[in-house]
Amino acid sequence: MKPLDLDAVRAFVLVAELLSFTRAADALDTTQSAVSLKLKRLEAHLGKQLLERTPRVVRLSADGLTFLAAARDLLGAHERALRALSGDERRLALGLSEHVADANLARQLAQLRVHDPGLVIELHLGLSAQLLAQFDERRLDAVIVRQEEEEAPRGDARRLFAQPLVWLAAPQWQWQPGAALPLALLAAPCAVRAAAIRALDAAGVAWTEVFVGGGVAAVGAALAAGLAVSPLARRVAPRELIDVGARLGLPALPVSQVMLHSRVREPRTAATLQLLASGLGTG
Repeated sequence: MKPLDLDAVRAFVLVAELLSFTRAADALDTTQSAVSLKLKRLEAHLGKQLLERTPRVVRLSADGLTFLAAARDLLGAHERALRALSGDERRLALGLSEHVADANLARQLAQLRVHDPGLVIELHLGLSAQLLAQFDERRLDAVIVRQEEEEAPRGDARRLFAQPLVWLAAPQWQWQPGAALPLALLAAPCAVRAAAIRALDAAGVAWTEVFVGGGVAAVGAALAAGLAVSPLARRVAPRELIDVGARLGLPALPVSQVMLHSRVREPRTAATLQLLASGLGTG
């Protein structure tokens, strides 16, 4: 049997991990049709069907599941061979907005480690404006941040997905009408904080700040404890919280865009960054 095409093997692993030809194509910076062609050639080479495809679902066949572990080992061995000769350490200094990182981050980082074991990832969580400033100062190689409605789009950004905000609180939390609305917020200059305050002020809703968190995890803990209500994206908040906006008559909150800004050019590092970007917003 002829040697395997490493590009085709890499495409297979990405499709298997992302369960999507479209997201795998984004991660490889190519087209969906190109990924599909690589997979068909790989299956023809092996004489096995690796994937079961329907119009809406992509899943591994029994042979695909068996081949996946070996495919990962092959790509890892290839990466180790390259490192042994080059001696270069690849690093990615990545900024990720507090309002974008979600509960799937641990799984996504593990996936990146399997995909690219030779890459050292330096991850910084923070506010979008601060991360963008560090990117512009070339202290970060790439950032994944929120772009608010009032912000002008930048030419160096690629849109990943839309992210609406909702008013979240614990199921048992109650607000007495007529009392100031108790809020749990991130500290200024958080853009989500500013957007929520603008919406409340415009609607004439009195509010009071009862908790300030250093990150979304801290705010989520305060909400779960029943201290307040907070404007957050549903996907980044603890699962037990509920949307109370309609029940309490709170004003609608804006929808922001999650954007990727990157100056990464090294092909393997760029592919790993795209893998992370493609996996966000899907959990």
